[in-house]
Amino acid sequence: MIPDANDIRQAAARIGSYIRRTPILWLNEGEFGVPGTLCLKLEHLQHSASFKARGAFNAMLSQGLSDSGVIAASGGNHGAAVAYAARALGHRAEIFVPEIVSPAKLARLRDYGTDVQVVGREFAEALAACQARQAETGALMIHAYDQDVVLAGQGTVGLEWDDQAPDLDTILVAVGGGGLIGGISSWYRGRTRIVAVEGEGTPSLNRALAAGQPVDVAISGRTADSLGARRIGDRGFAAARAYVDRSILVGDEAILETQRLAWKELRQILEPGGATAMAALISGAYVPEPGEKVGVLLCGGNADPSTFIASEETGEYDVK
Repeated sequence: MIPDANDIRQAAARIGSYIRRTPILWLNEGEFGVPGTLCLKLEHLQHSASFKARGAFNAMLSQGLSDSGVIAASGGNHGAAVAYAARALGHRAEIFVPEIVSPAKLARLRDYGTDVQVVGREFAEALAACQARQAETGALMIHAYDQDVVLAGQGTVGLEWDDQAPDLDTILVAVGGGGLIGGISSWYRGRTRIVAVEGEGTPSLNRALAAGQPVDVAISGRTADSLGARRIGDRGFAAARAYVDRSILVGDEAILETQRLAWKELRQILEPGGATAMAALISGAYVPEPGEKVGVLLCGGNADPSTFIASEETGEYDVK
């Protein structure tokens, strides 16, 4: 159920010619008022603007596809990744998204020429509609986070980062359904401290760890469209329980401030979910020890650039 190092290495070899080796950026100790040295992994520069392309390519390249192509439910990023990978590999794709999908993500999906269905208020409703449609068509279902091949694909972020920065003490990772934290923690397996970070309105892993098992949670707030899984995936939960050091929650204001700072100081556009891990440092929810080397995953950049520019001009930051 949890991928091992060999699964992740095989995924890396399988998808290597289709994805980007995303860069890292070292920040000096004290930048952004944070003690410790920060190593940012710029995974929002991946194809389709999120880490999700890794799992999507691995799922398609490791499984046989029929003429019906692929089908997926998504808050936006997974759907964009599946649509991108399907187009690159010559397959048709049908993507189900909830009504809360951001306009930027919906536009990206349509730019890839996929068949988009907007169904229900939350991801769970879009997923149910997607599953019903899959039963009709026989298309290959690629789950947003709770599939072995998806976790192995996302785990290649860890493999790649380990090669780029092998001496990190701690890594902060945003959590939605658990595919990313499951893949990364399965690569490190306790060799590096992994800290899970979620929005206060999307605490699926935090609540599951407290309960000792996955539980349903109410979804709200800025990260609802990207990290808004109502229930953590079984695979991600199993990996987190085994290898994650702690779970941290951050508020919407901290996420918004992180988006603002990333744009103002680094000229990086992050969506709320993509800024969540960094928000743990900006808010003080996680305070590194002096000299600690902390990796921070910037995992999603599907946001509207015009809102960042307009917010900077007006001084009223409400970036999307």
